Amino acid sequence: MSPAPDERDRIRAAMDRILNGTPQKSNGALTVVALAEEAGVPRNALTQRQLDLKNEFYARVRERGQPTDVEVRLRKQIVKLKELRAADQDELAELRVDREVLVRVVNQLTVENRQLRHQLTASDPVVRVLPTQPQPPAR
Repeated sequence: MSPAPDERDRIRAAMDRILNGTPQKSNGALTVVALAEEAGVPRNALTQRQLDLKNEFYARVRERGQPTDVEVRLRKQIVKLKELRAADQDELAELRVDREVLVRVVNQLTVENRQLRHQLTASDPVVRVLPTQPQPPAR
């Protein structure tokens, strides 16, 4: 499919409208998708056929000093990810402390278990077996 003869002119006009803040057909975002929508052309017109116009658009956006919508969205996502990472690090620190406590408890219980087993094998064990309650008859 060949491009429309006025495709480049429509893209340039759309570029001007978006950069001037007066979009007519799109949301005015500083993206190729919005530019294609504003120009009334398929997105691949900018990503495959008119690469120079896509690059020109992004160059003009950078000249203005305004970040693109994609950059703004990614920066917000980075902030969220850093917050999640900090929360994960806090939780990890708590789990490390818990692990140390549990290791000490296991060691203490191991020592007590060893002592009780030794007492059972002694000549007069201090441990006594308690009588069990009678079980009800099975039905």
